[in-house]
Amino acid sequence: VQLQASGGGLVQAGGSLRLSCTVSGRTVSNYAVGWFRQAPGQERECVAAISRSVGITYYTDSVKGRFTISRDIAKNTVYLQMNSLKPEDTAIYYCAADYRRRVELVTNIAEYDYWGQGTQVTVSS
Repeated sequence: VQLQASGGGLVQAGGSLRLSCTVSGRTVSNYAVGWFRQAPGQERECVAAISRSVGITYYTDSVKGRFTISRDIAKNTVYLQMNSLKPEDTAIYYCAADYRRRVELVTNIAEYDYWGQGTQVTVSS
């Protein structure tokens, strides 16, 4: 399983970006997928996650109402739409996937087997 993350960039506060995570080698609907971010000097945190099949979603409190995780099964891609961006959203964003037999959300970094390369998101004030 390979994950390719893209869509990062430089944006002003209040702007929007959409990150994409394309999964190759397996069907994304069979995997729990998460978006994580890591700012300099900080631990990697889960900002959003989506379960296999029915696509139950999770958001960390700091992004609720601003970020949306979604999935296009035909394209085998998971998206993270980020609106109303703030300077504190600046980080390297990673996507991760883990095969699951059950519908469940995975937010623990240690439970993910597959990771994409990071994509830098920089929000200027």
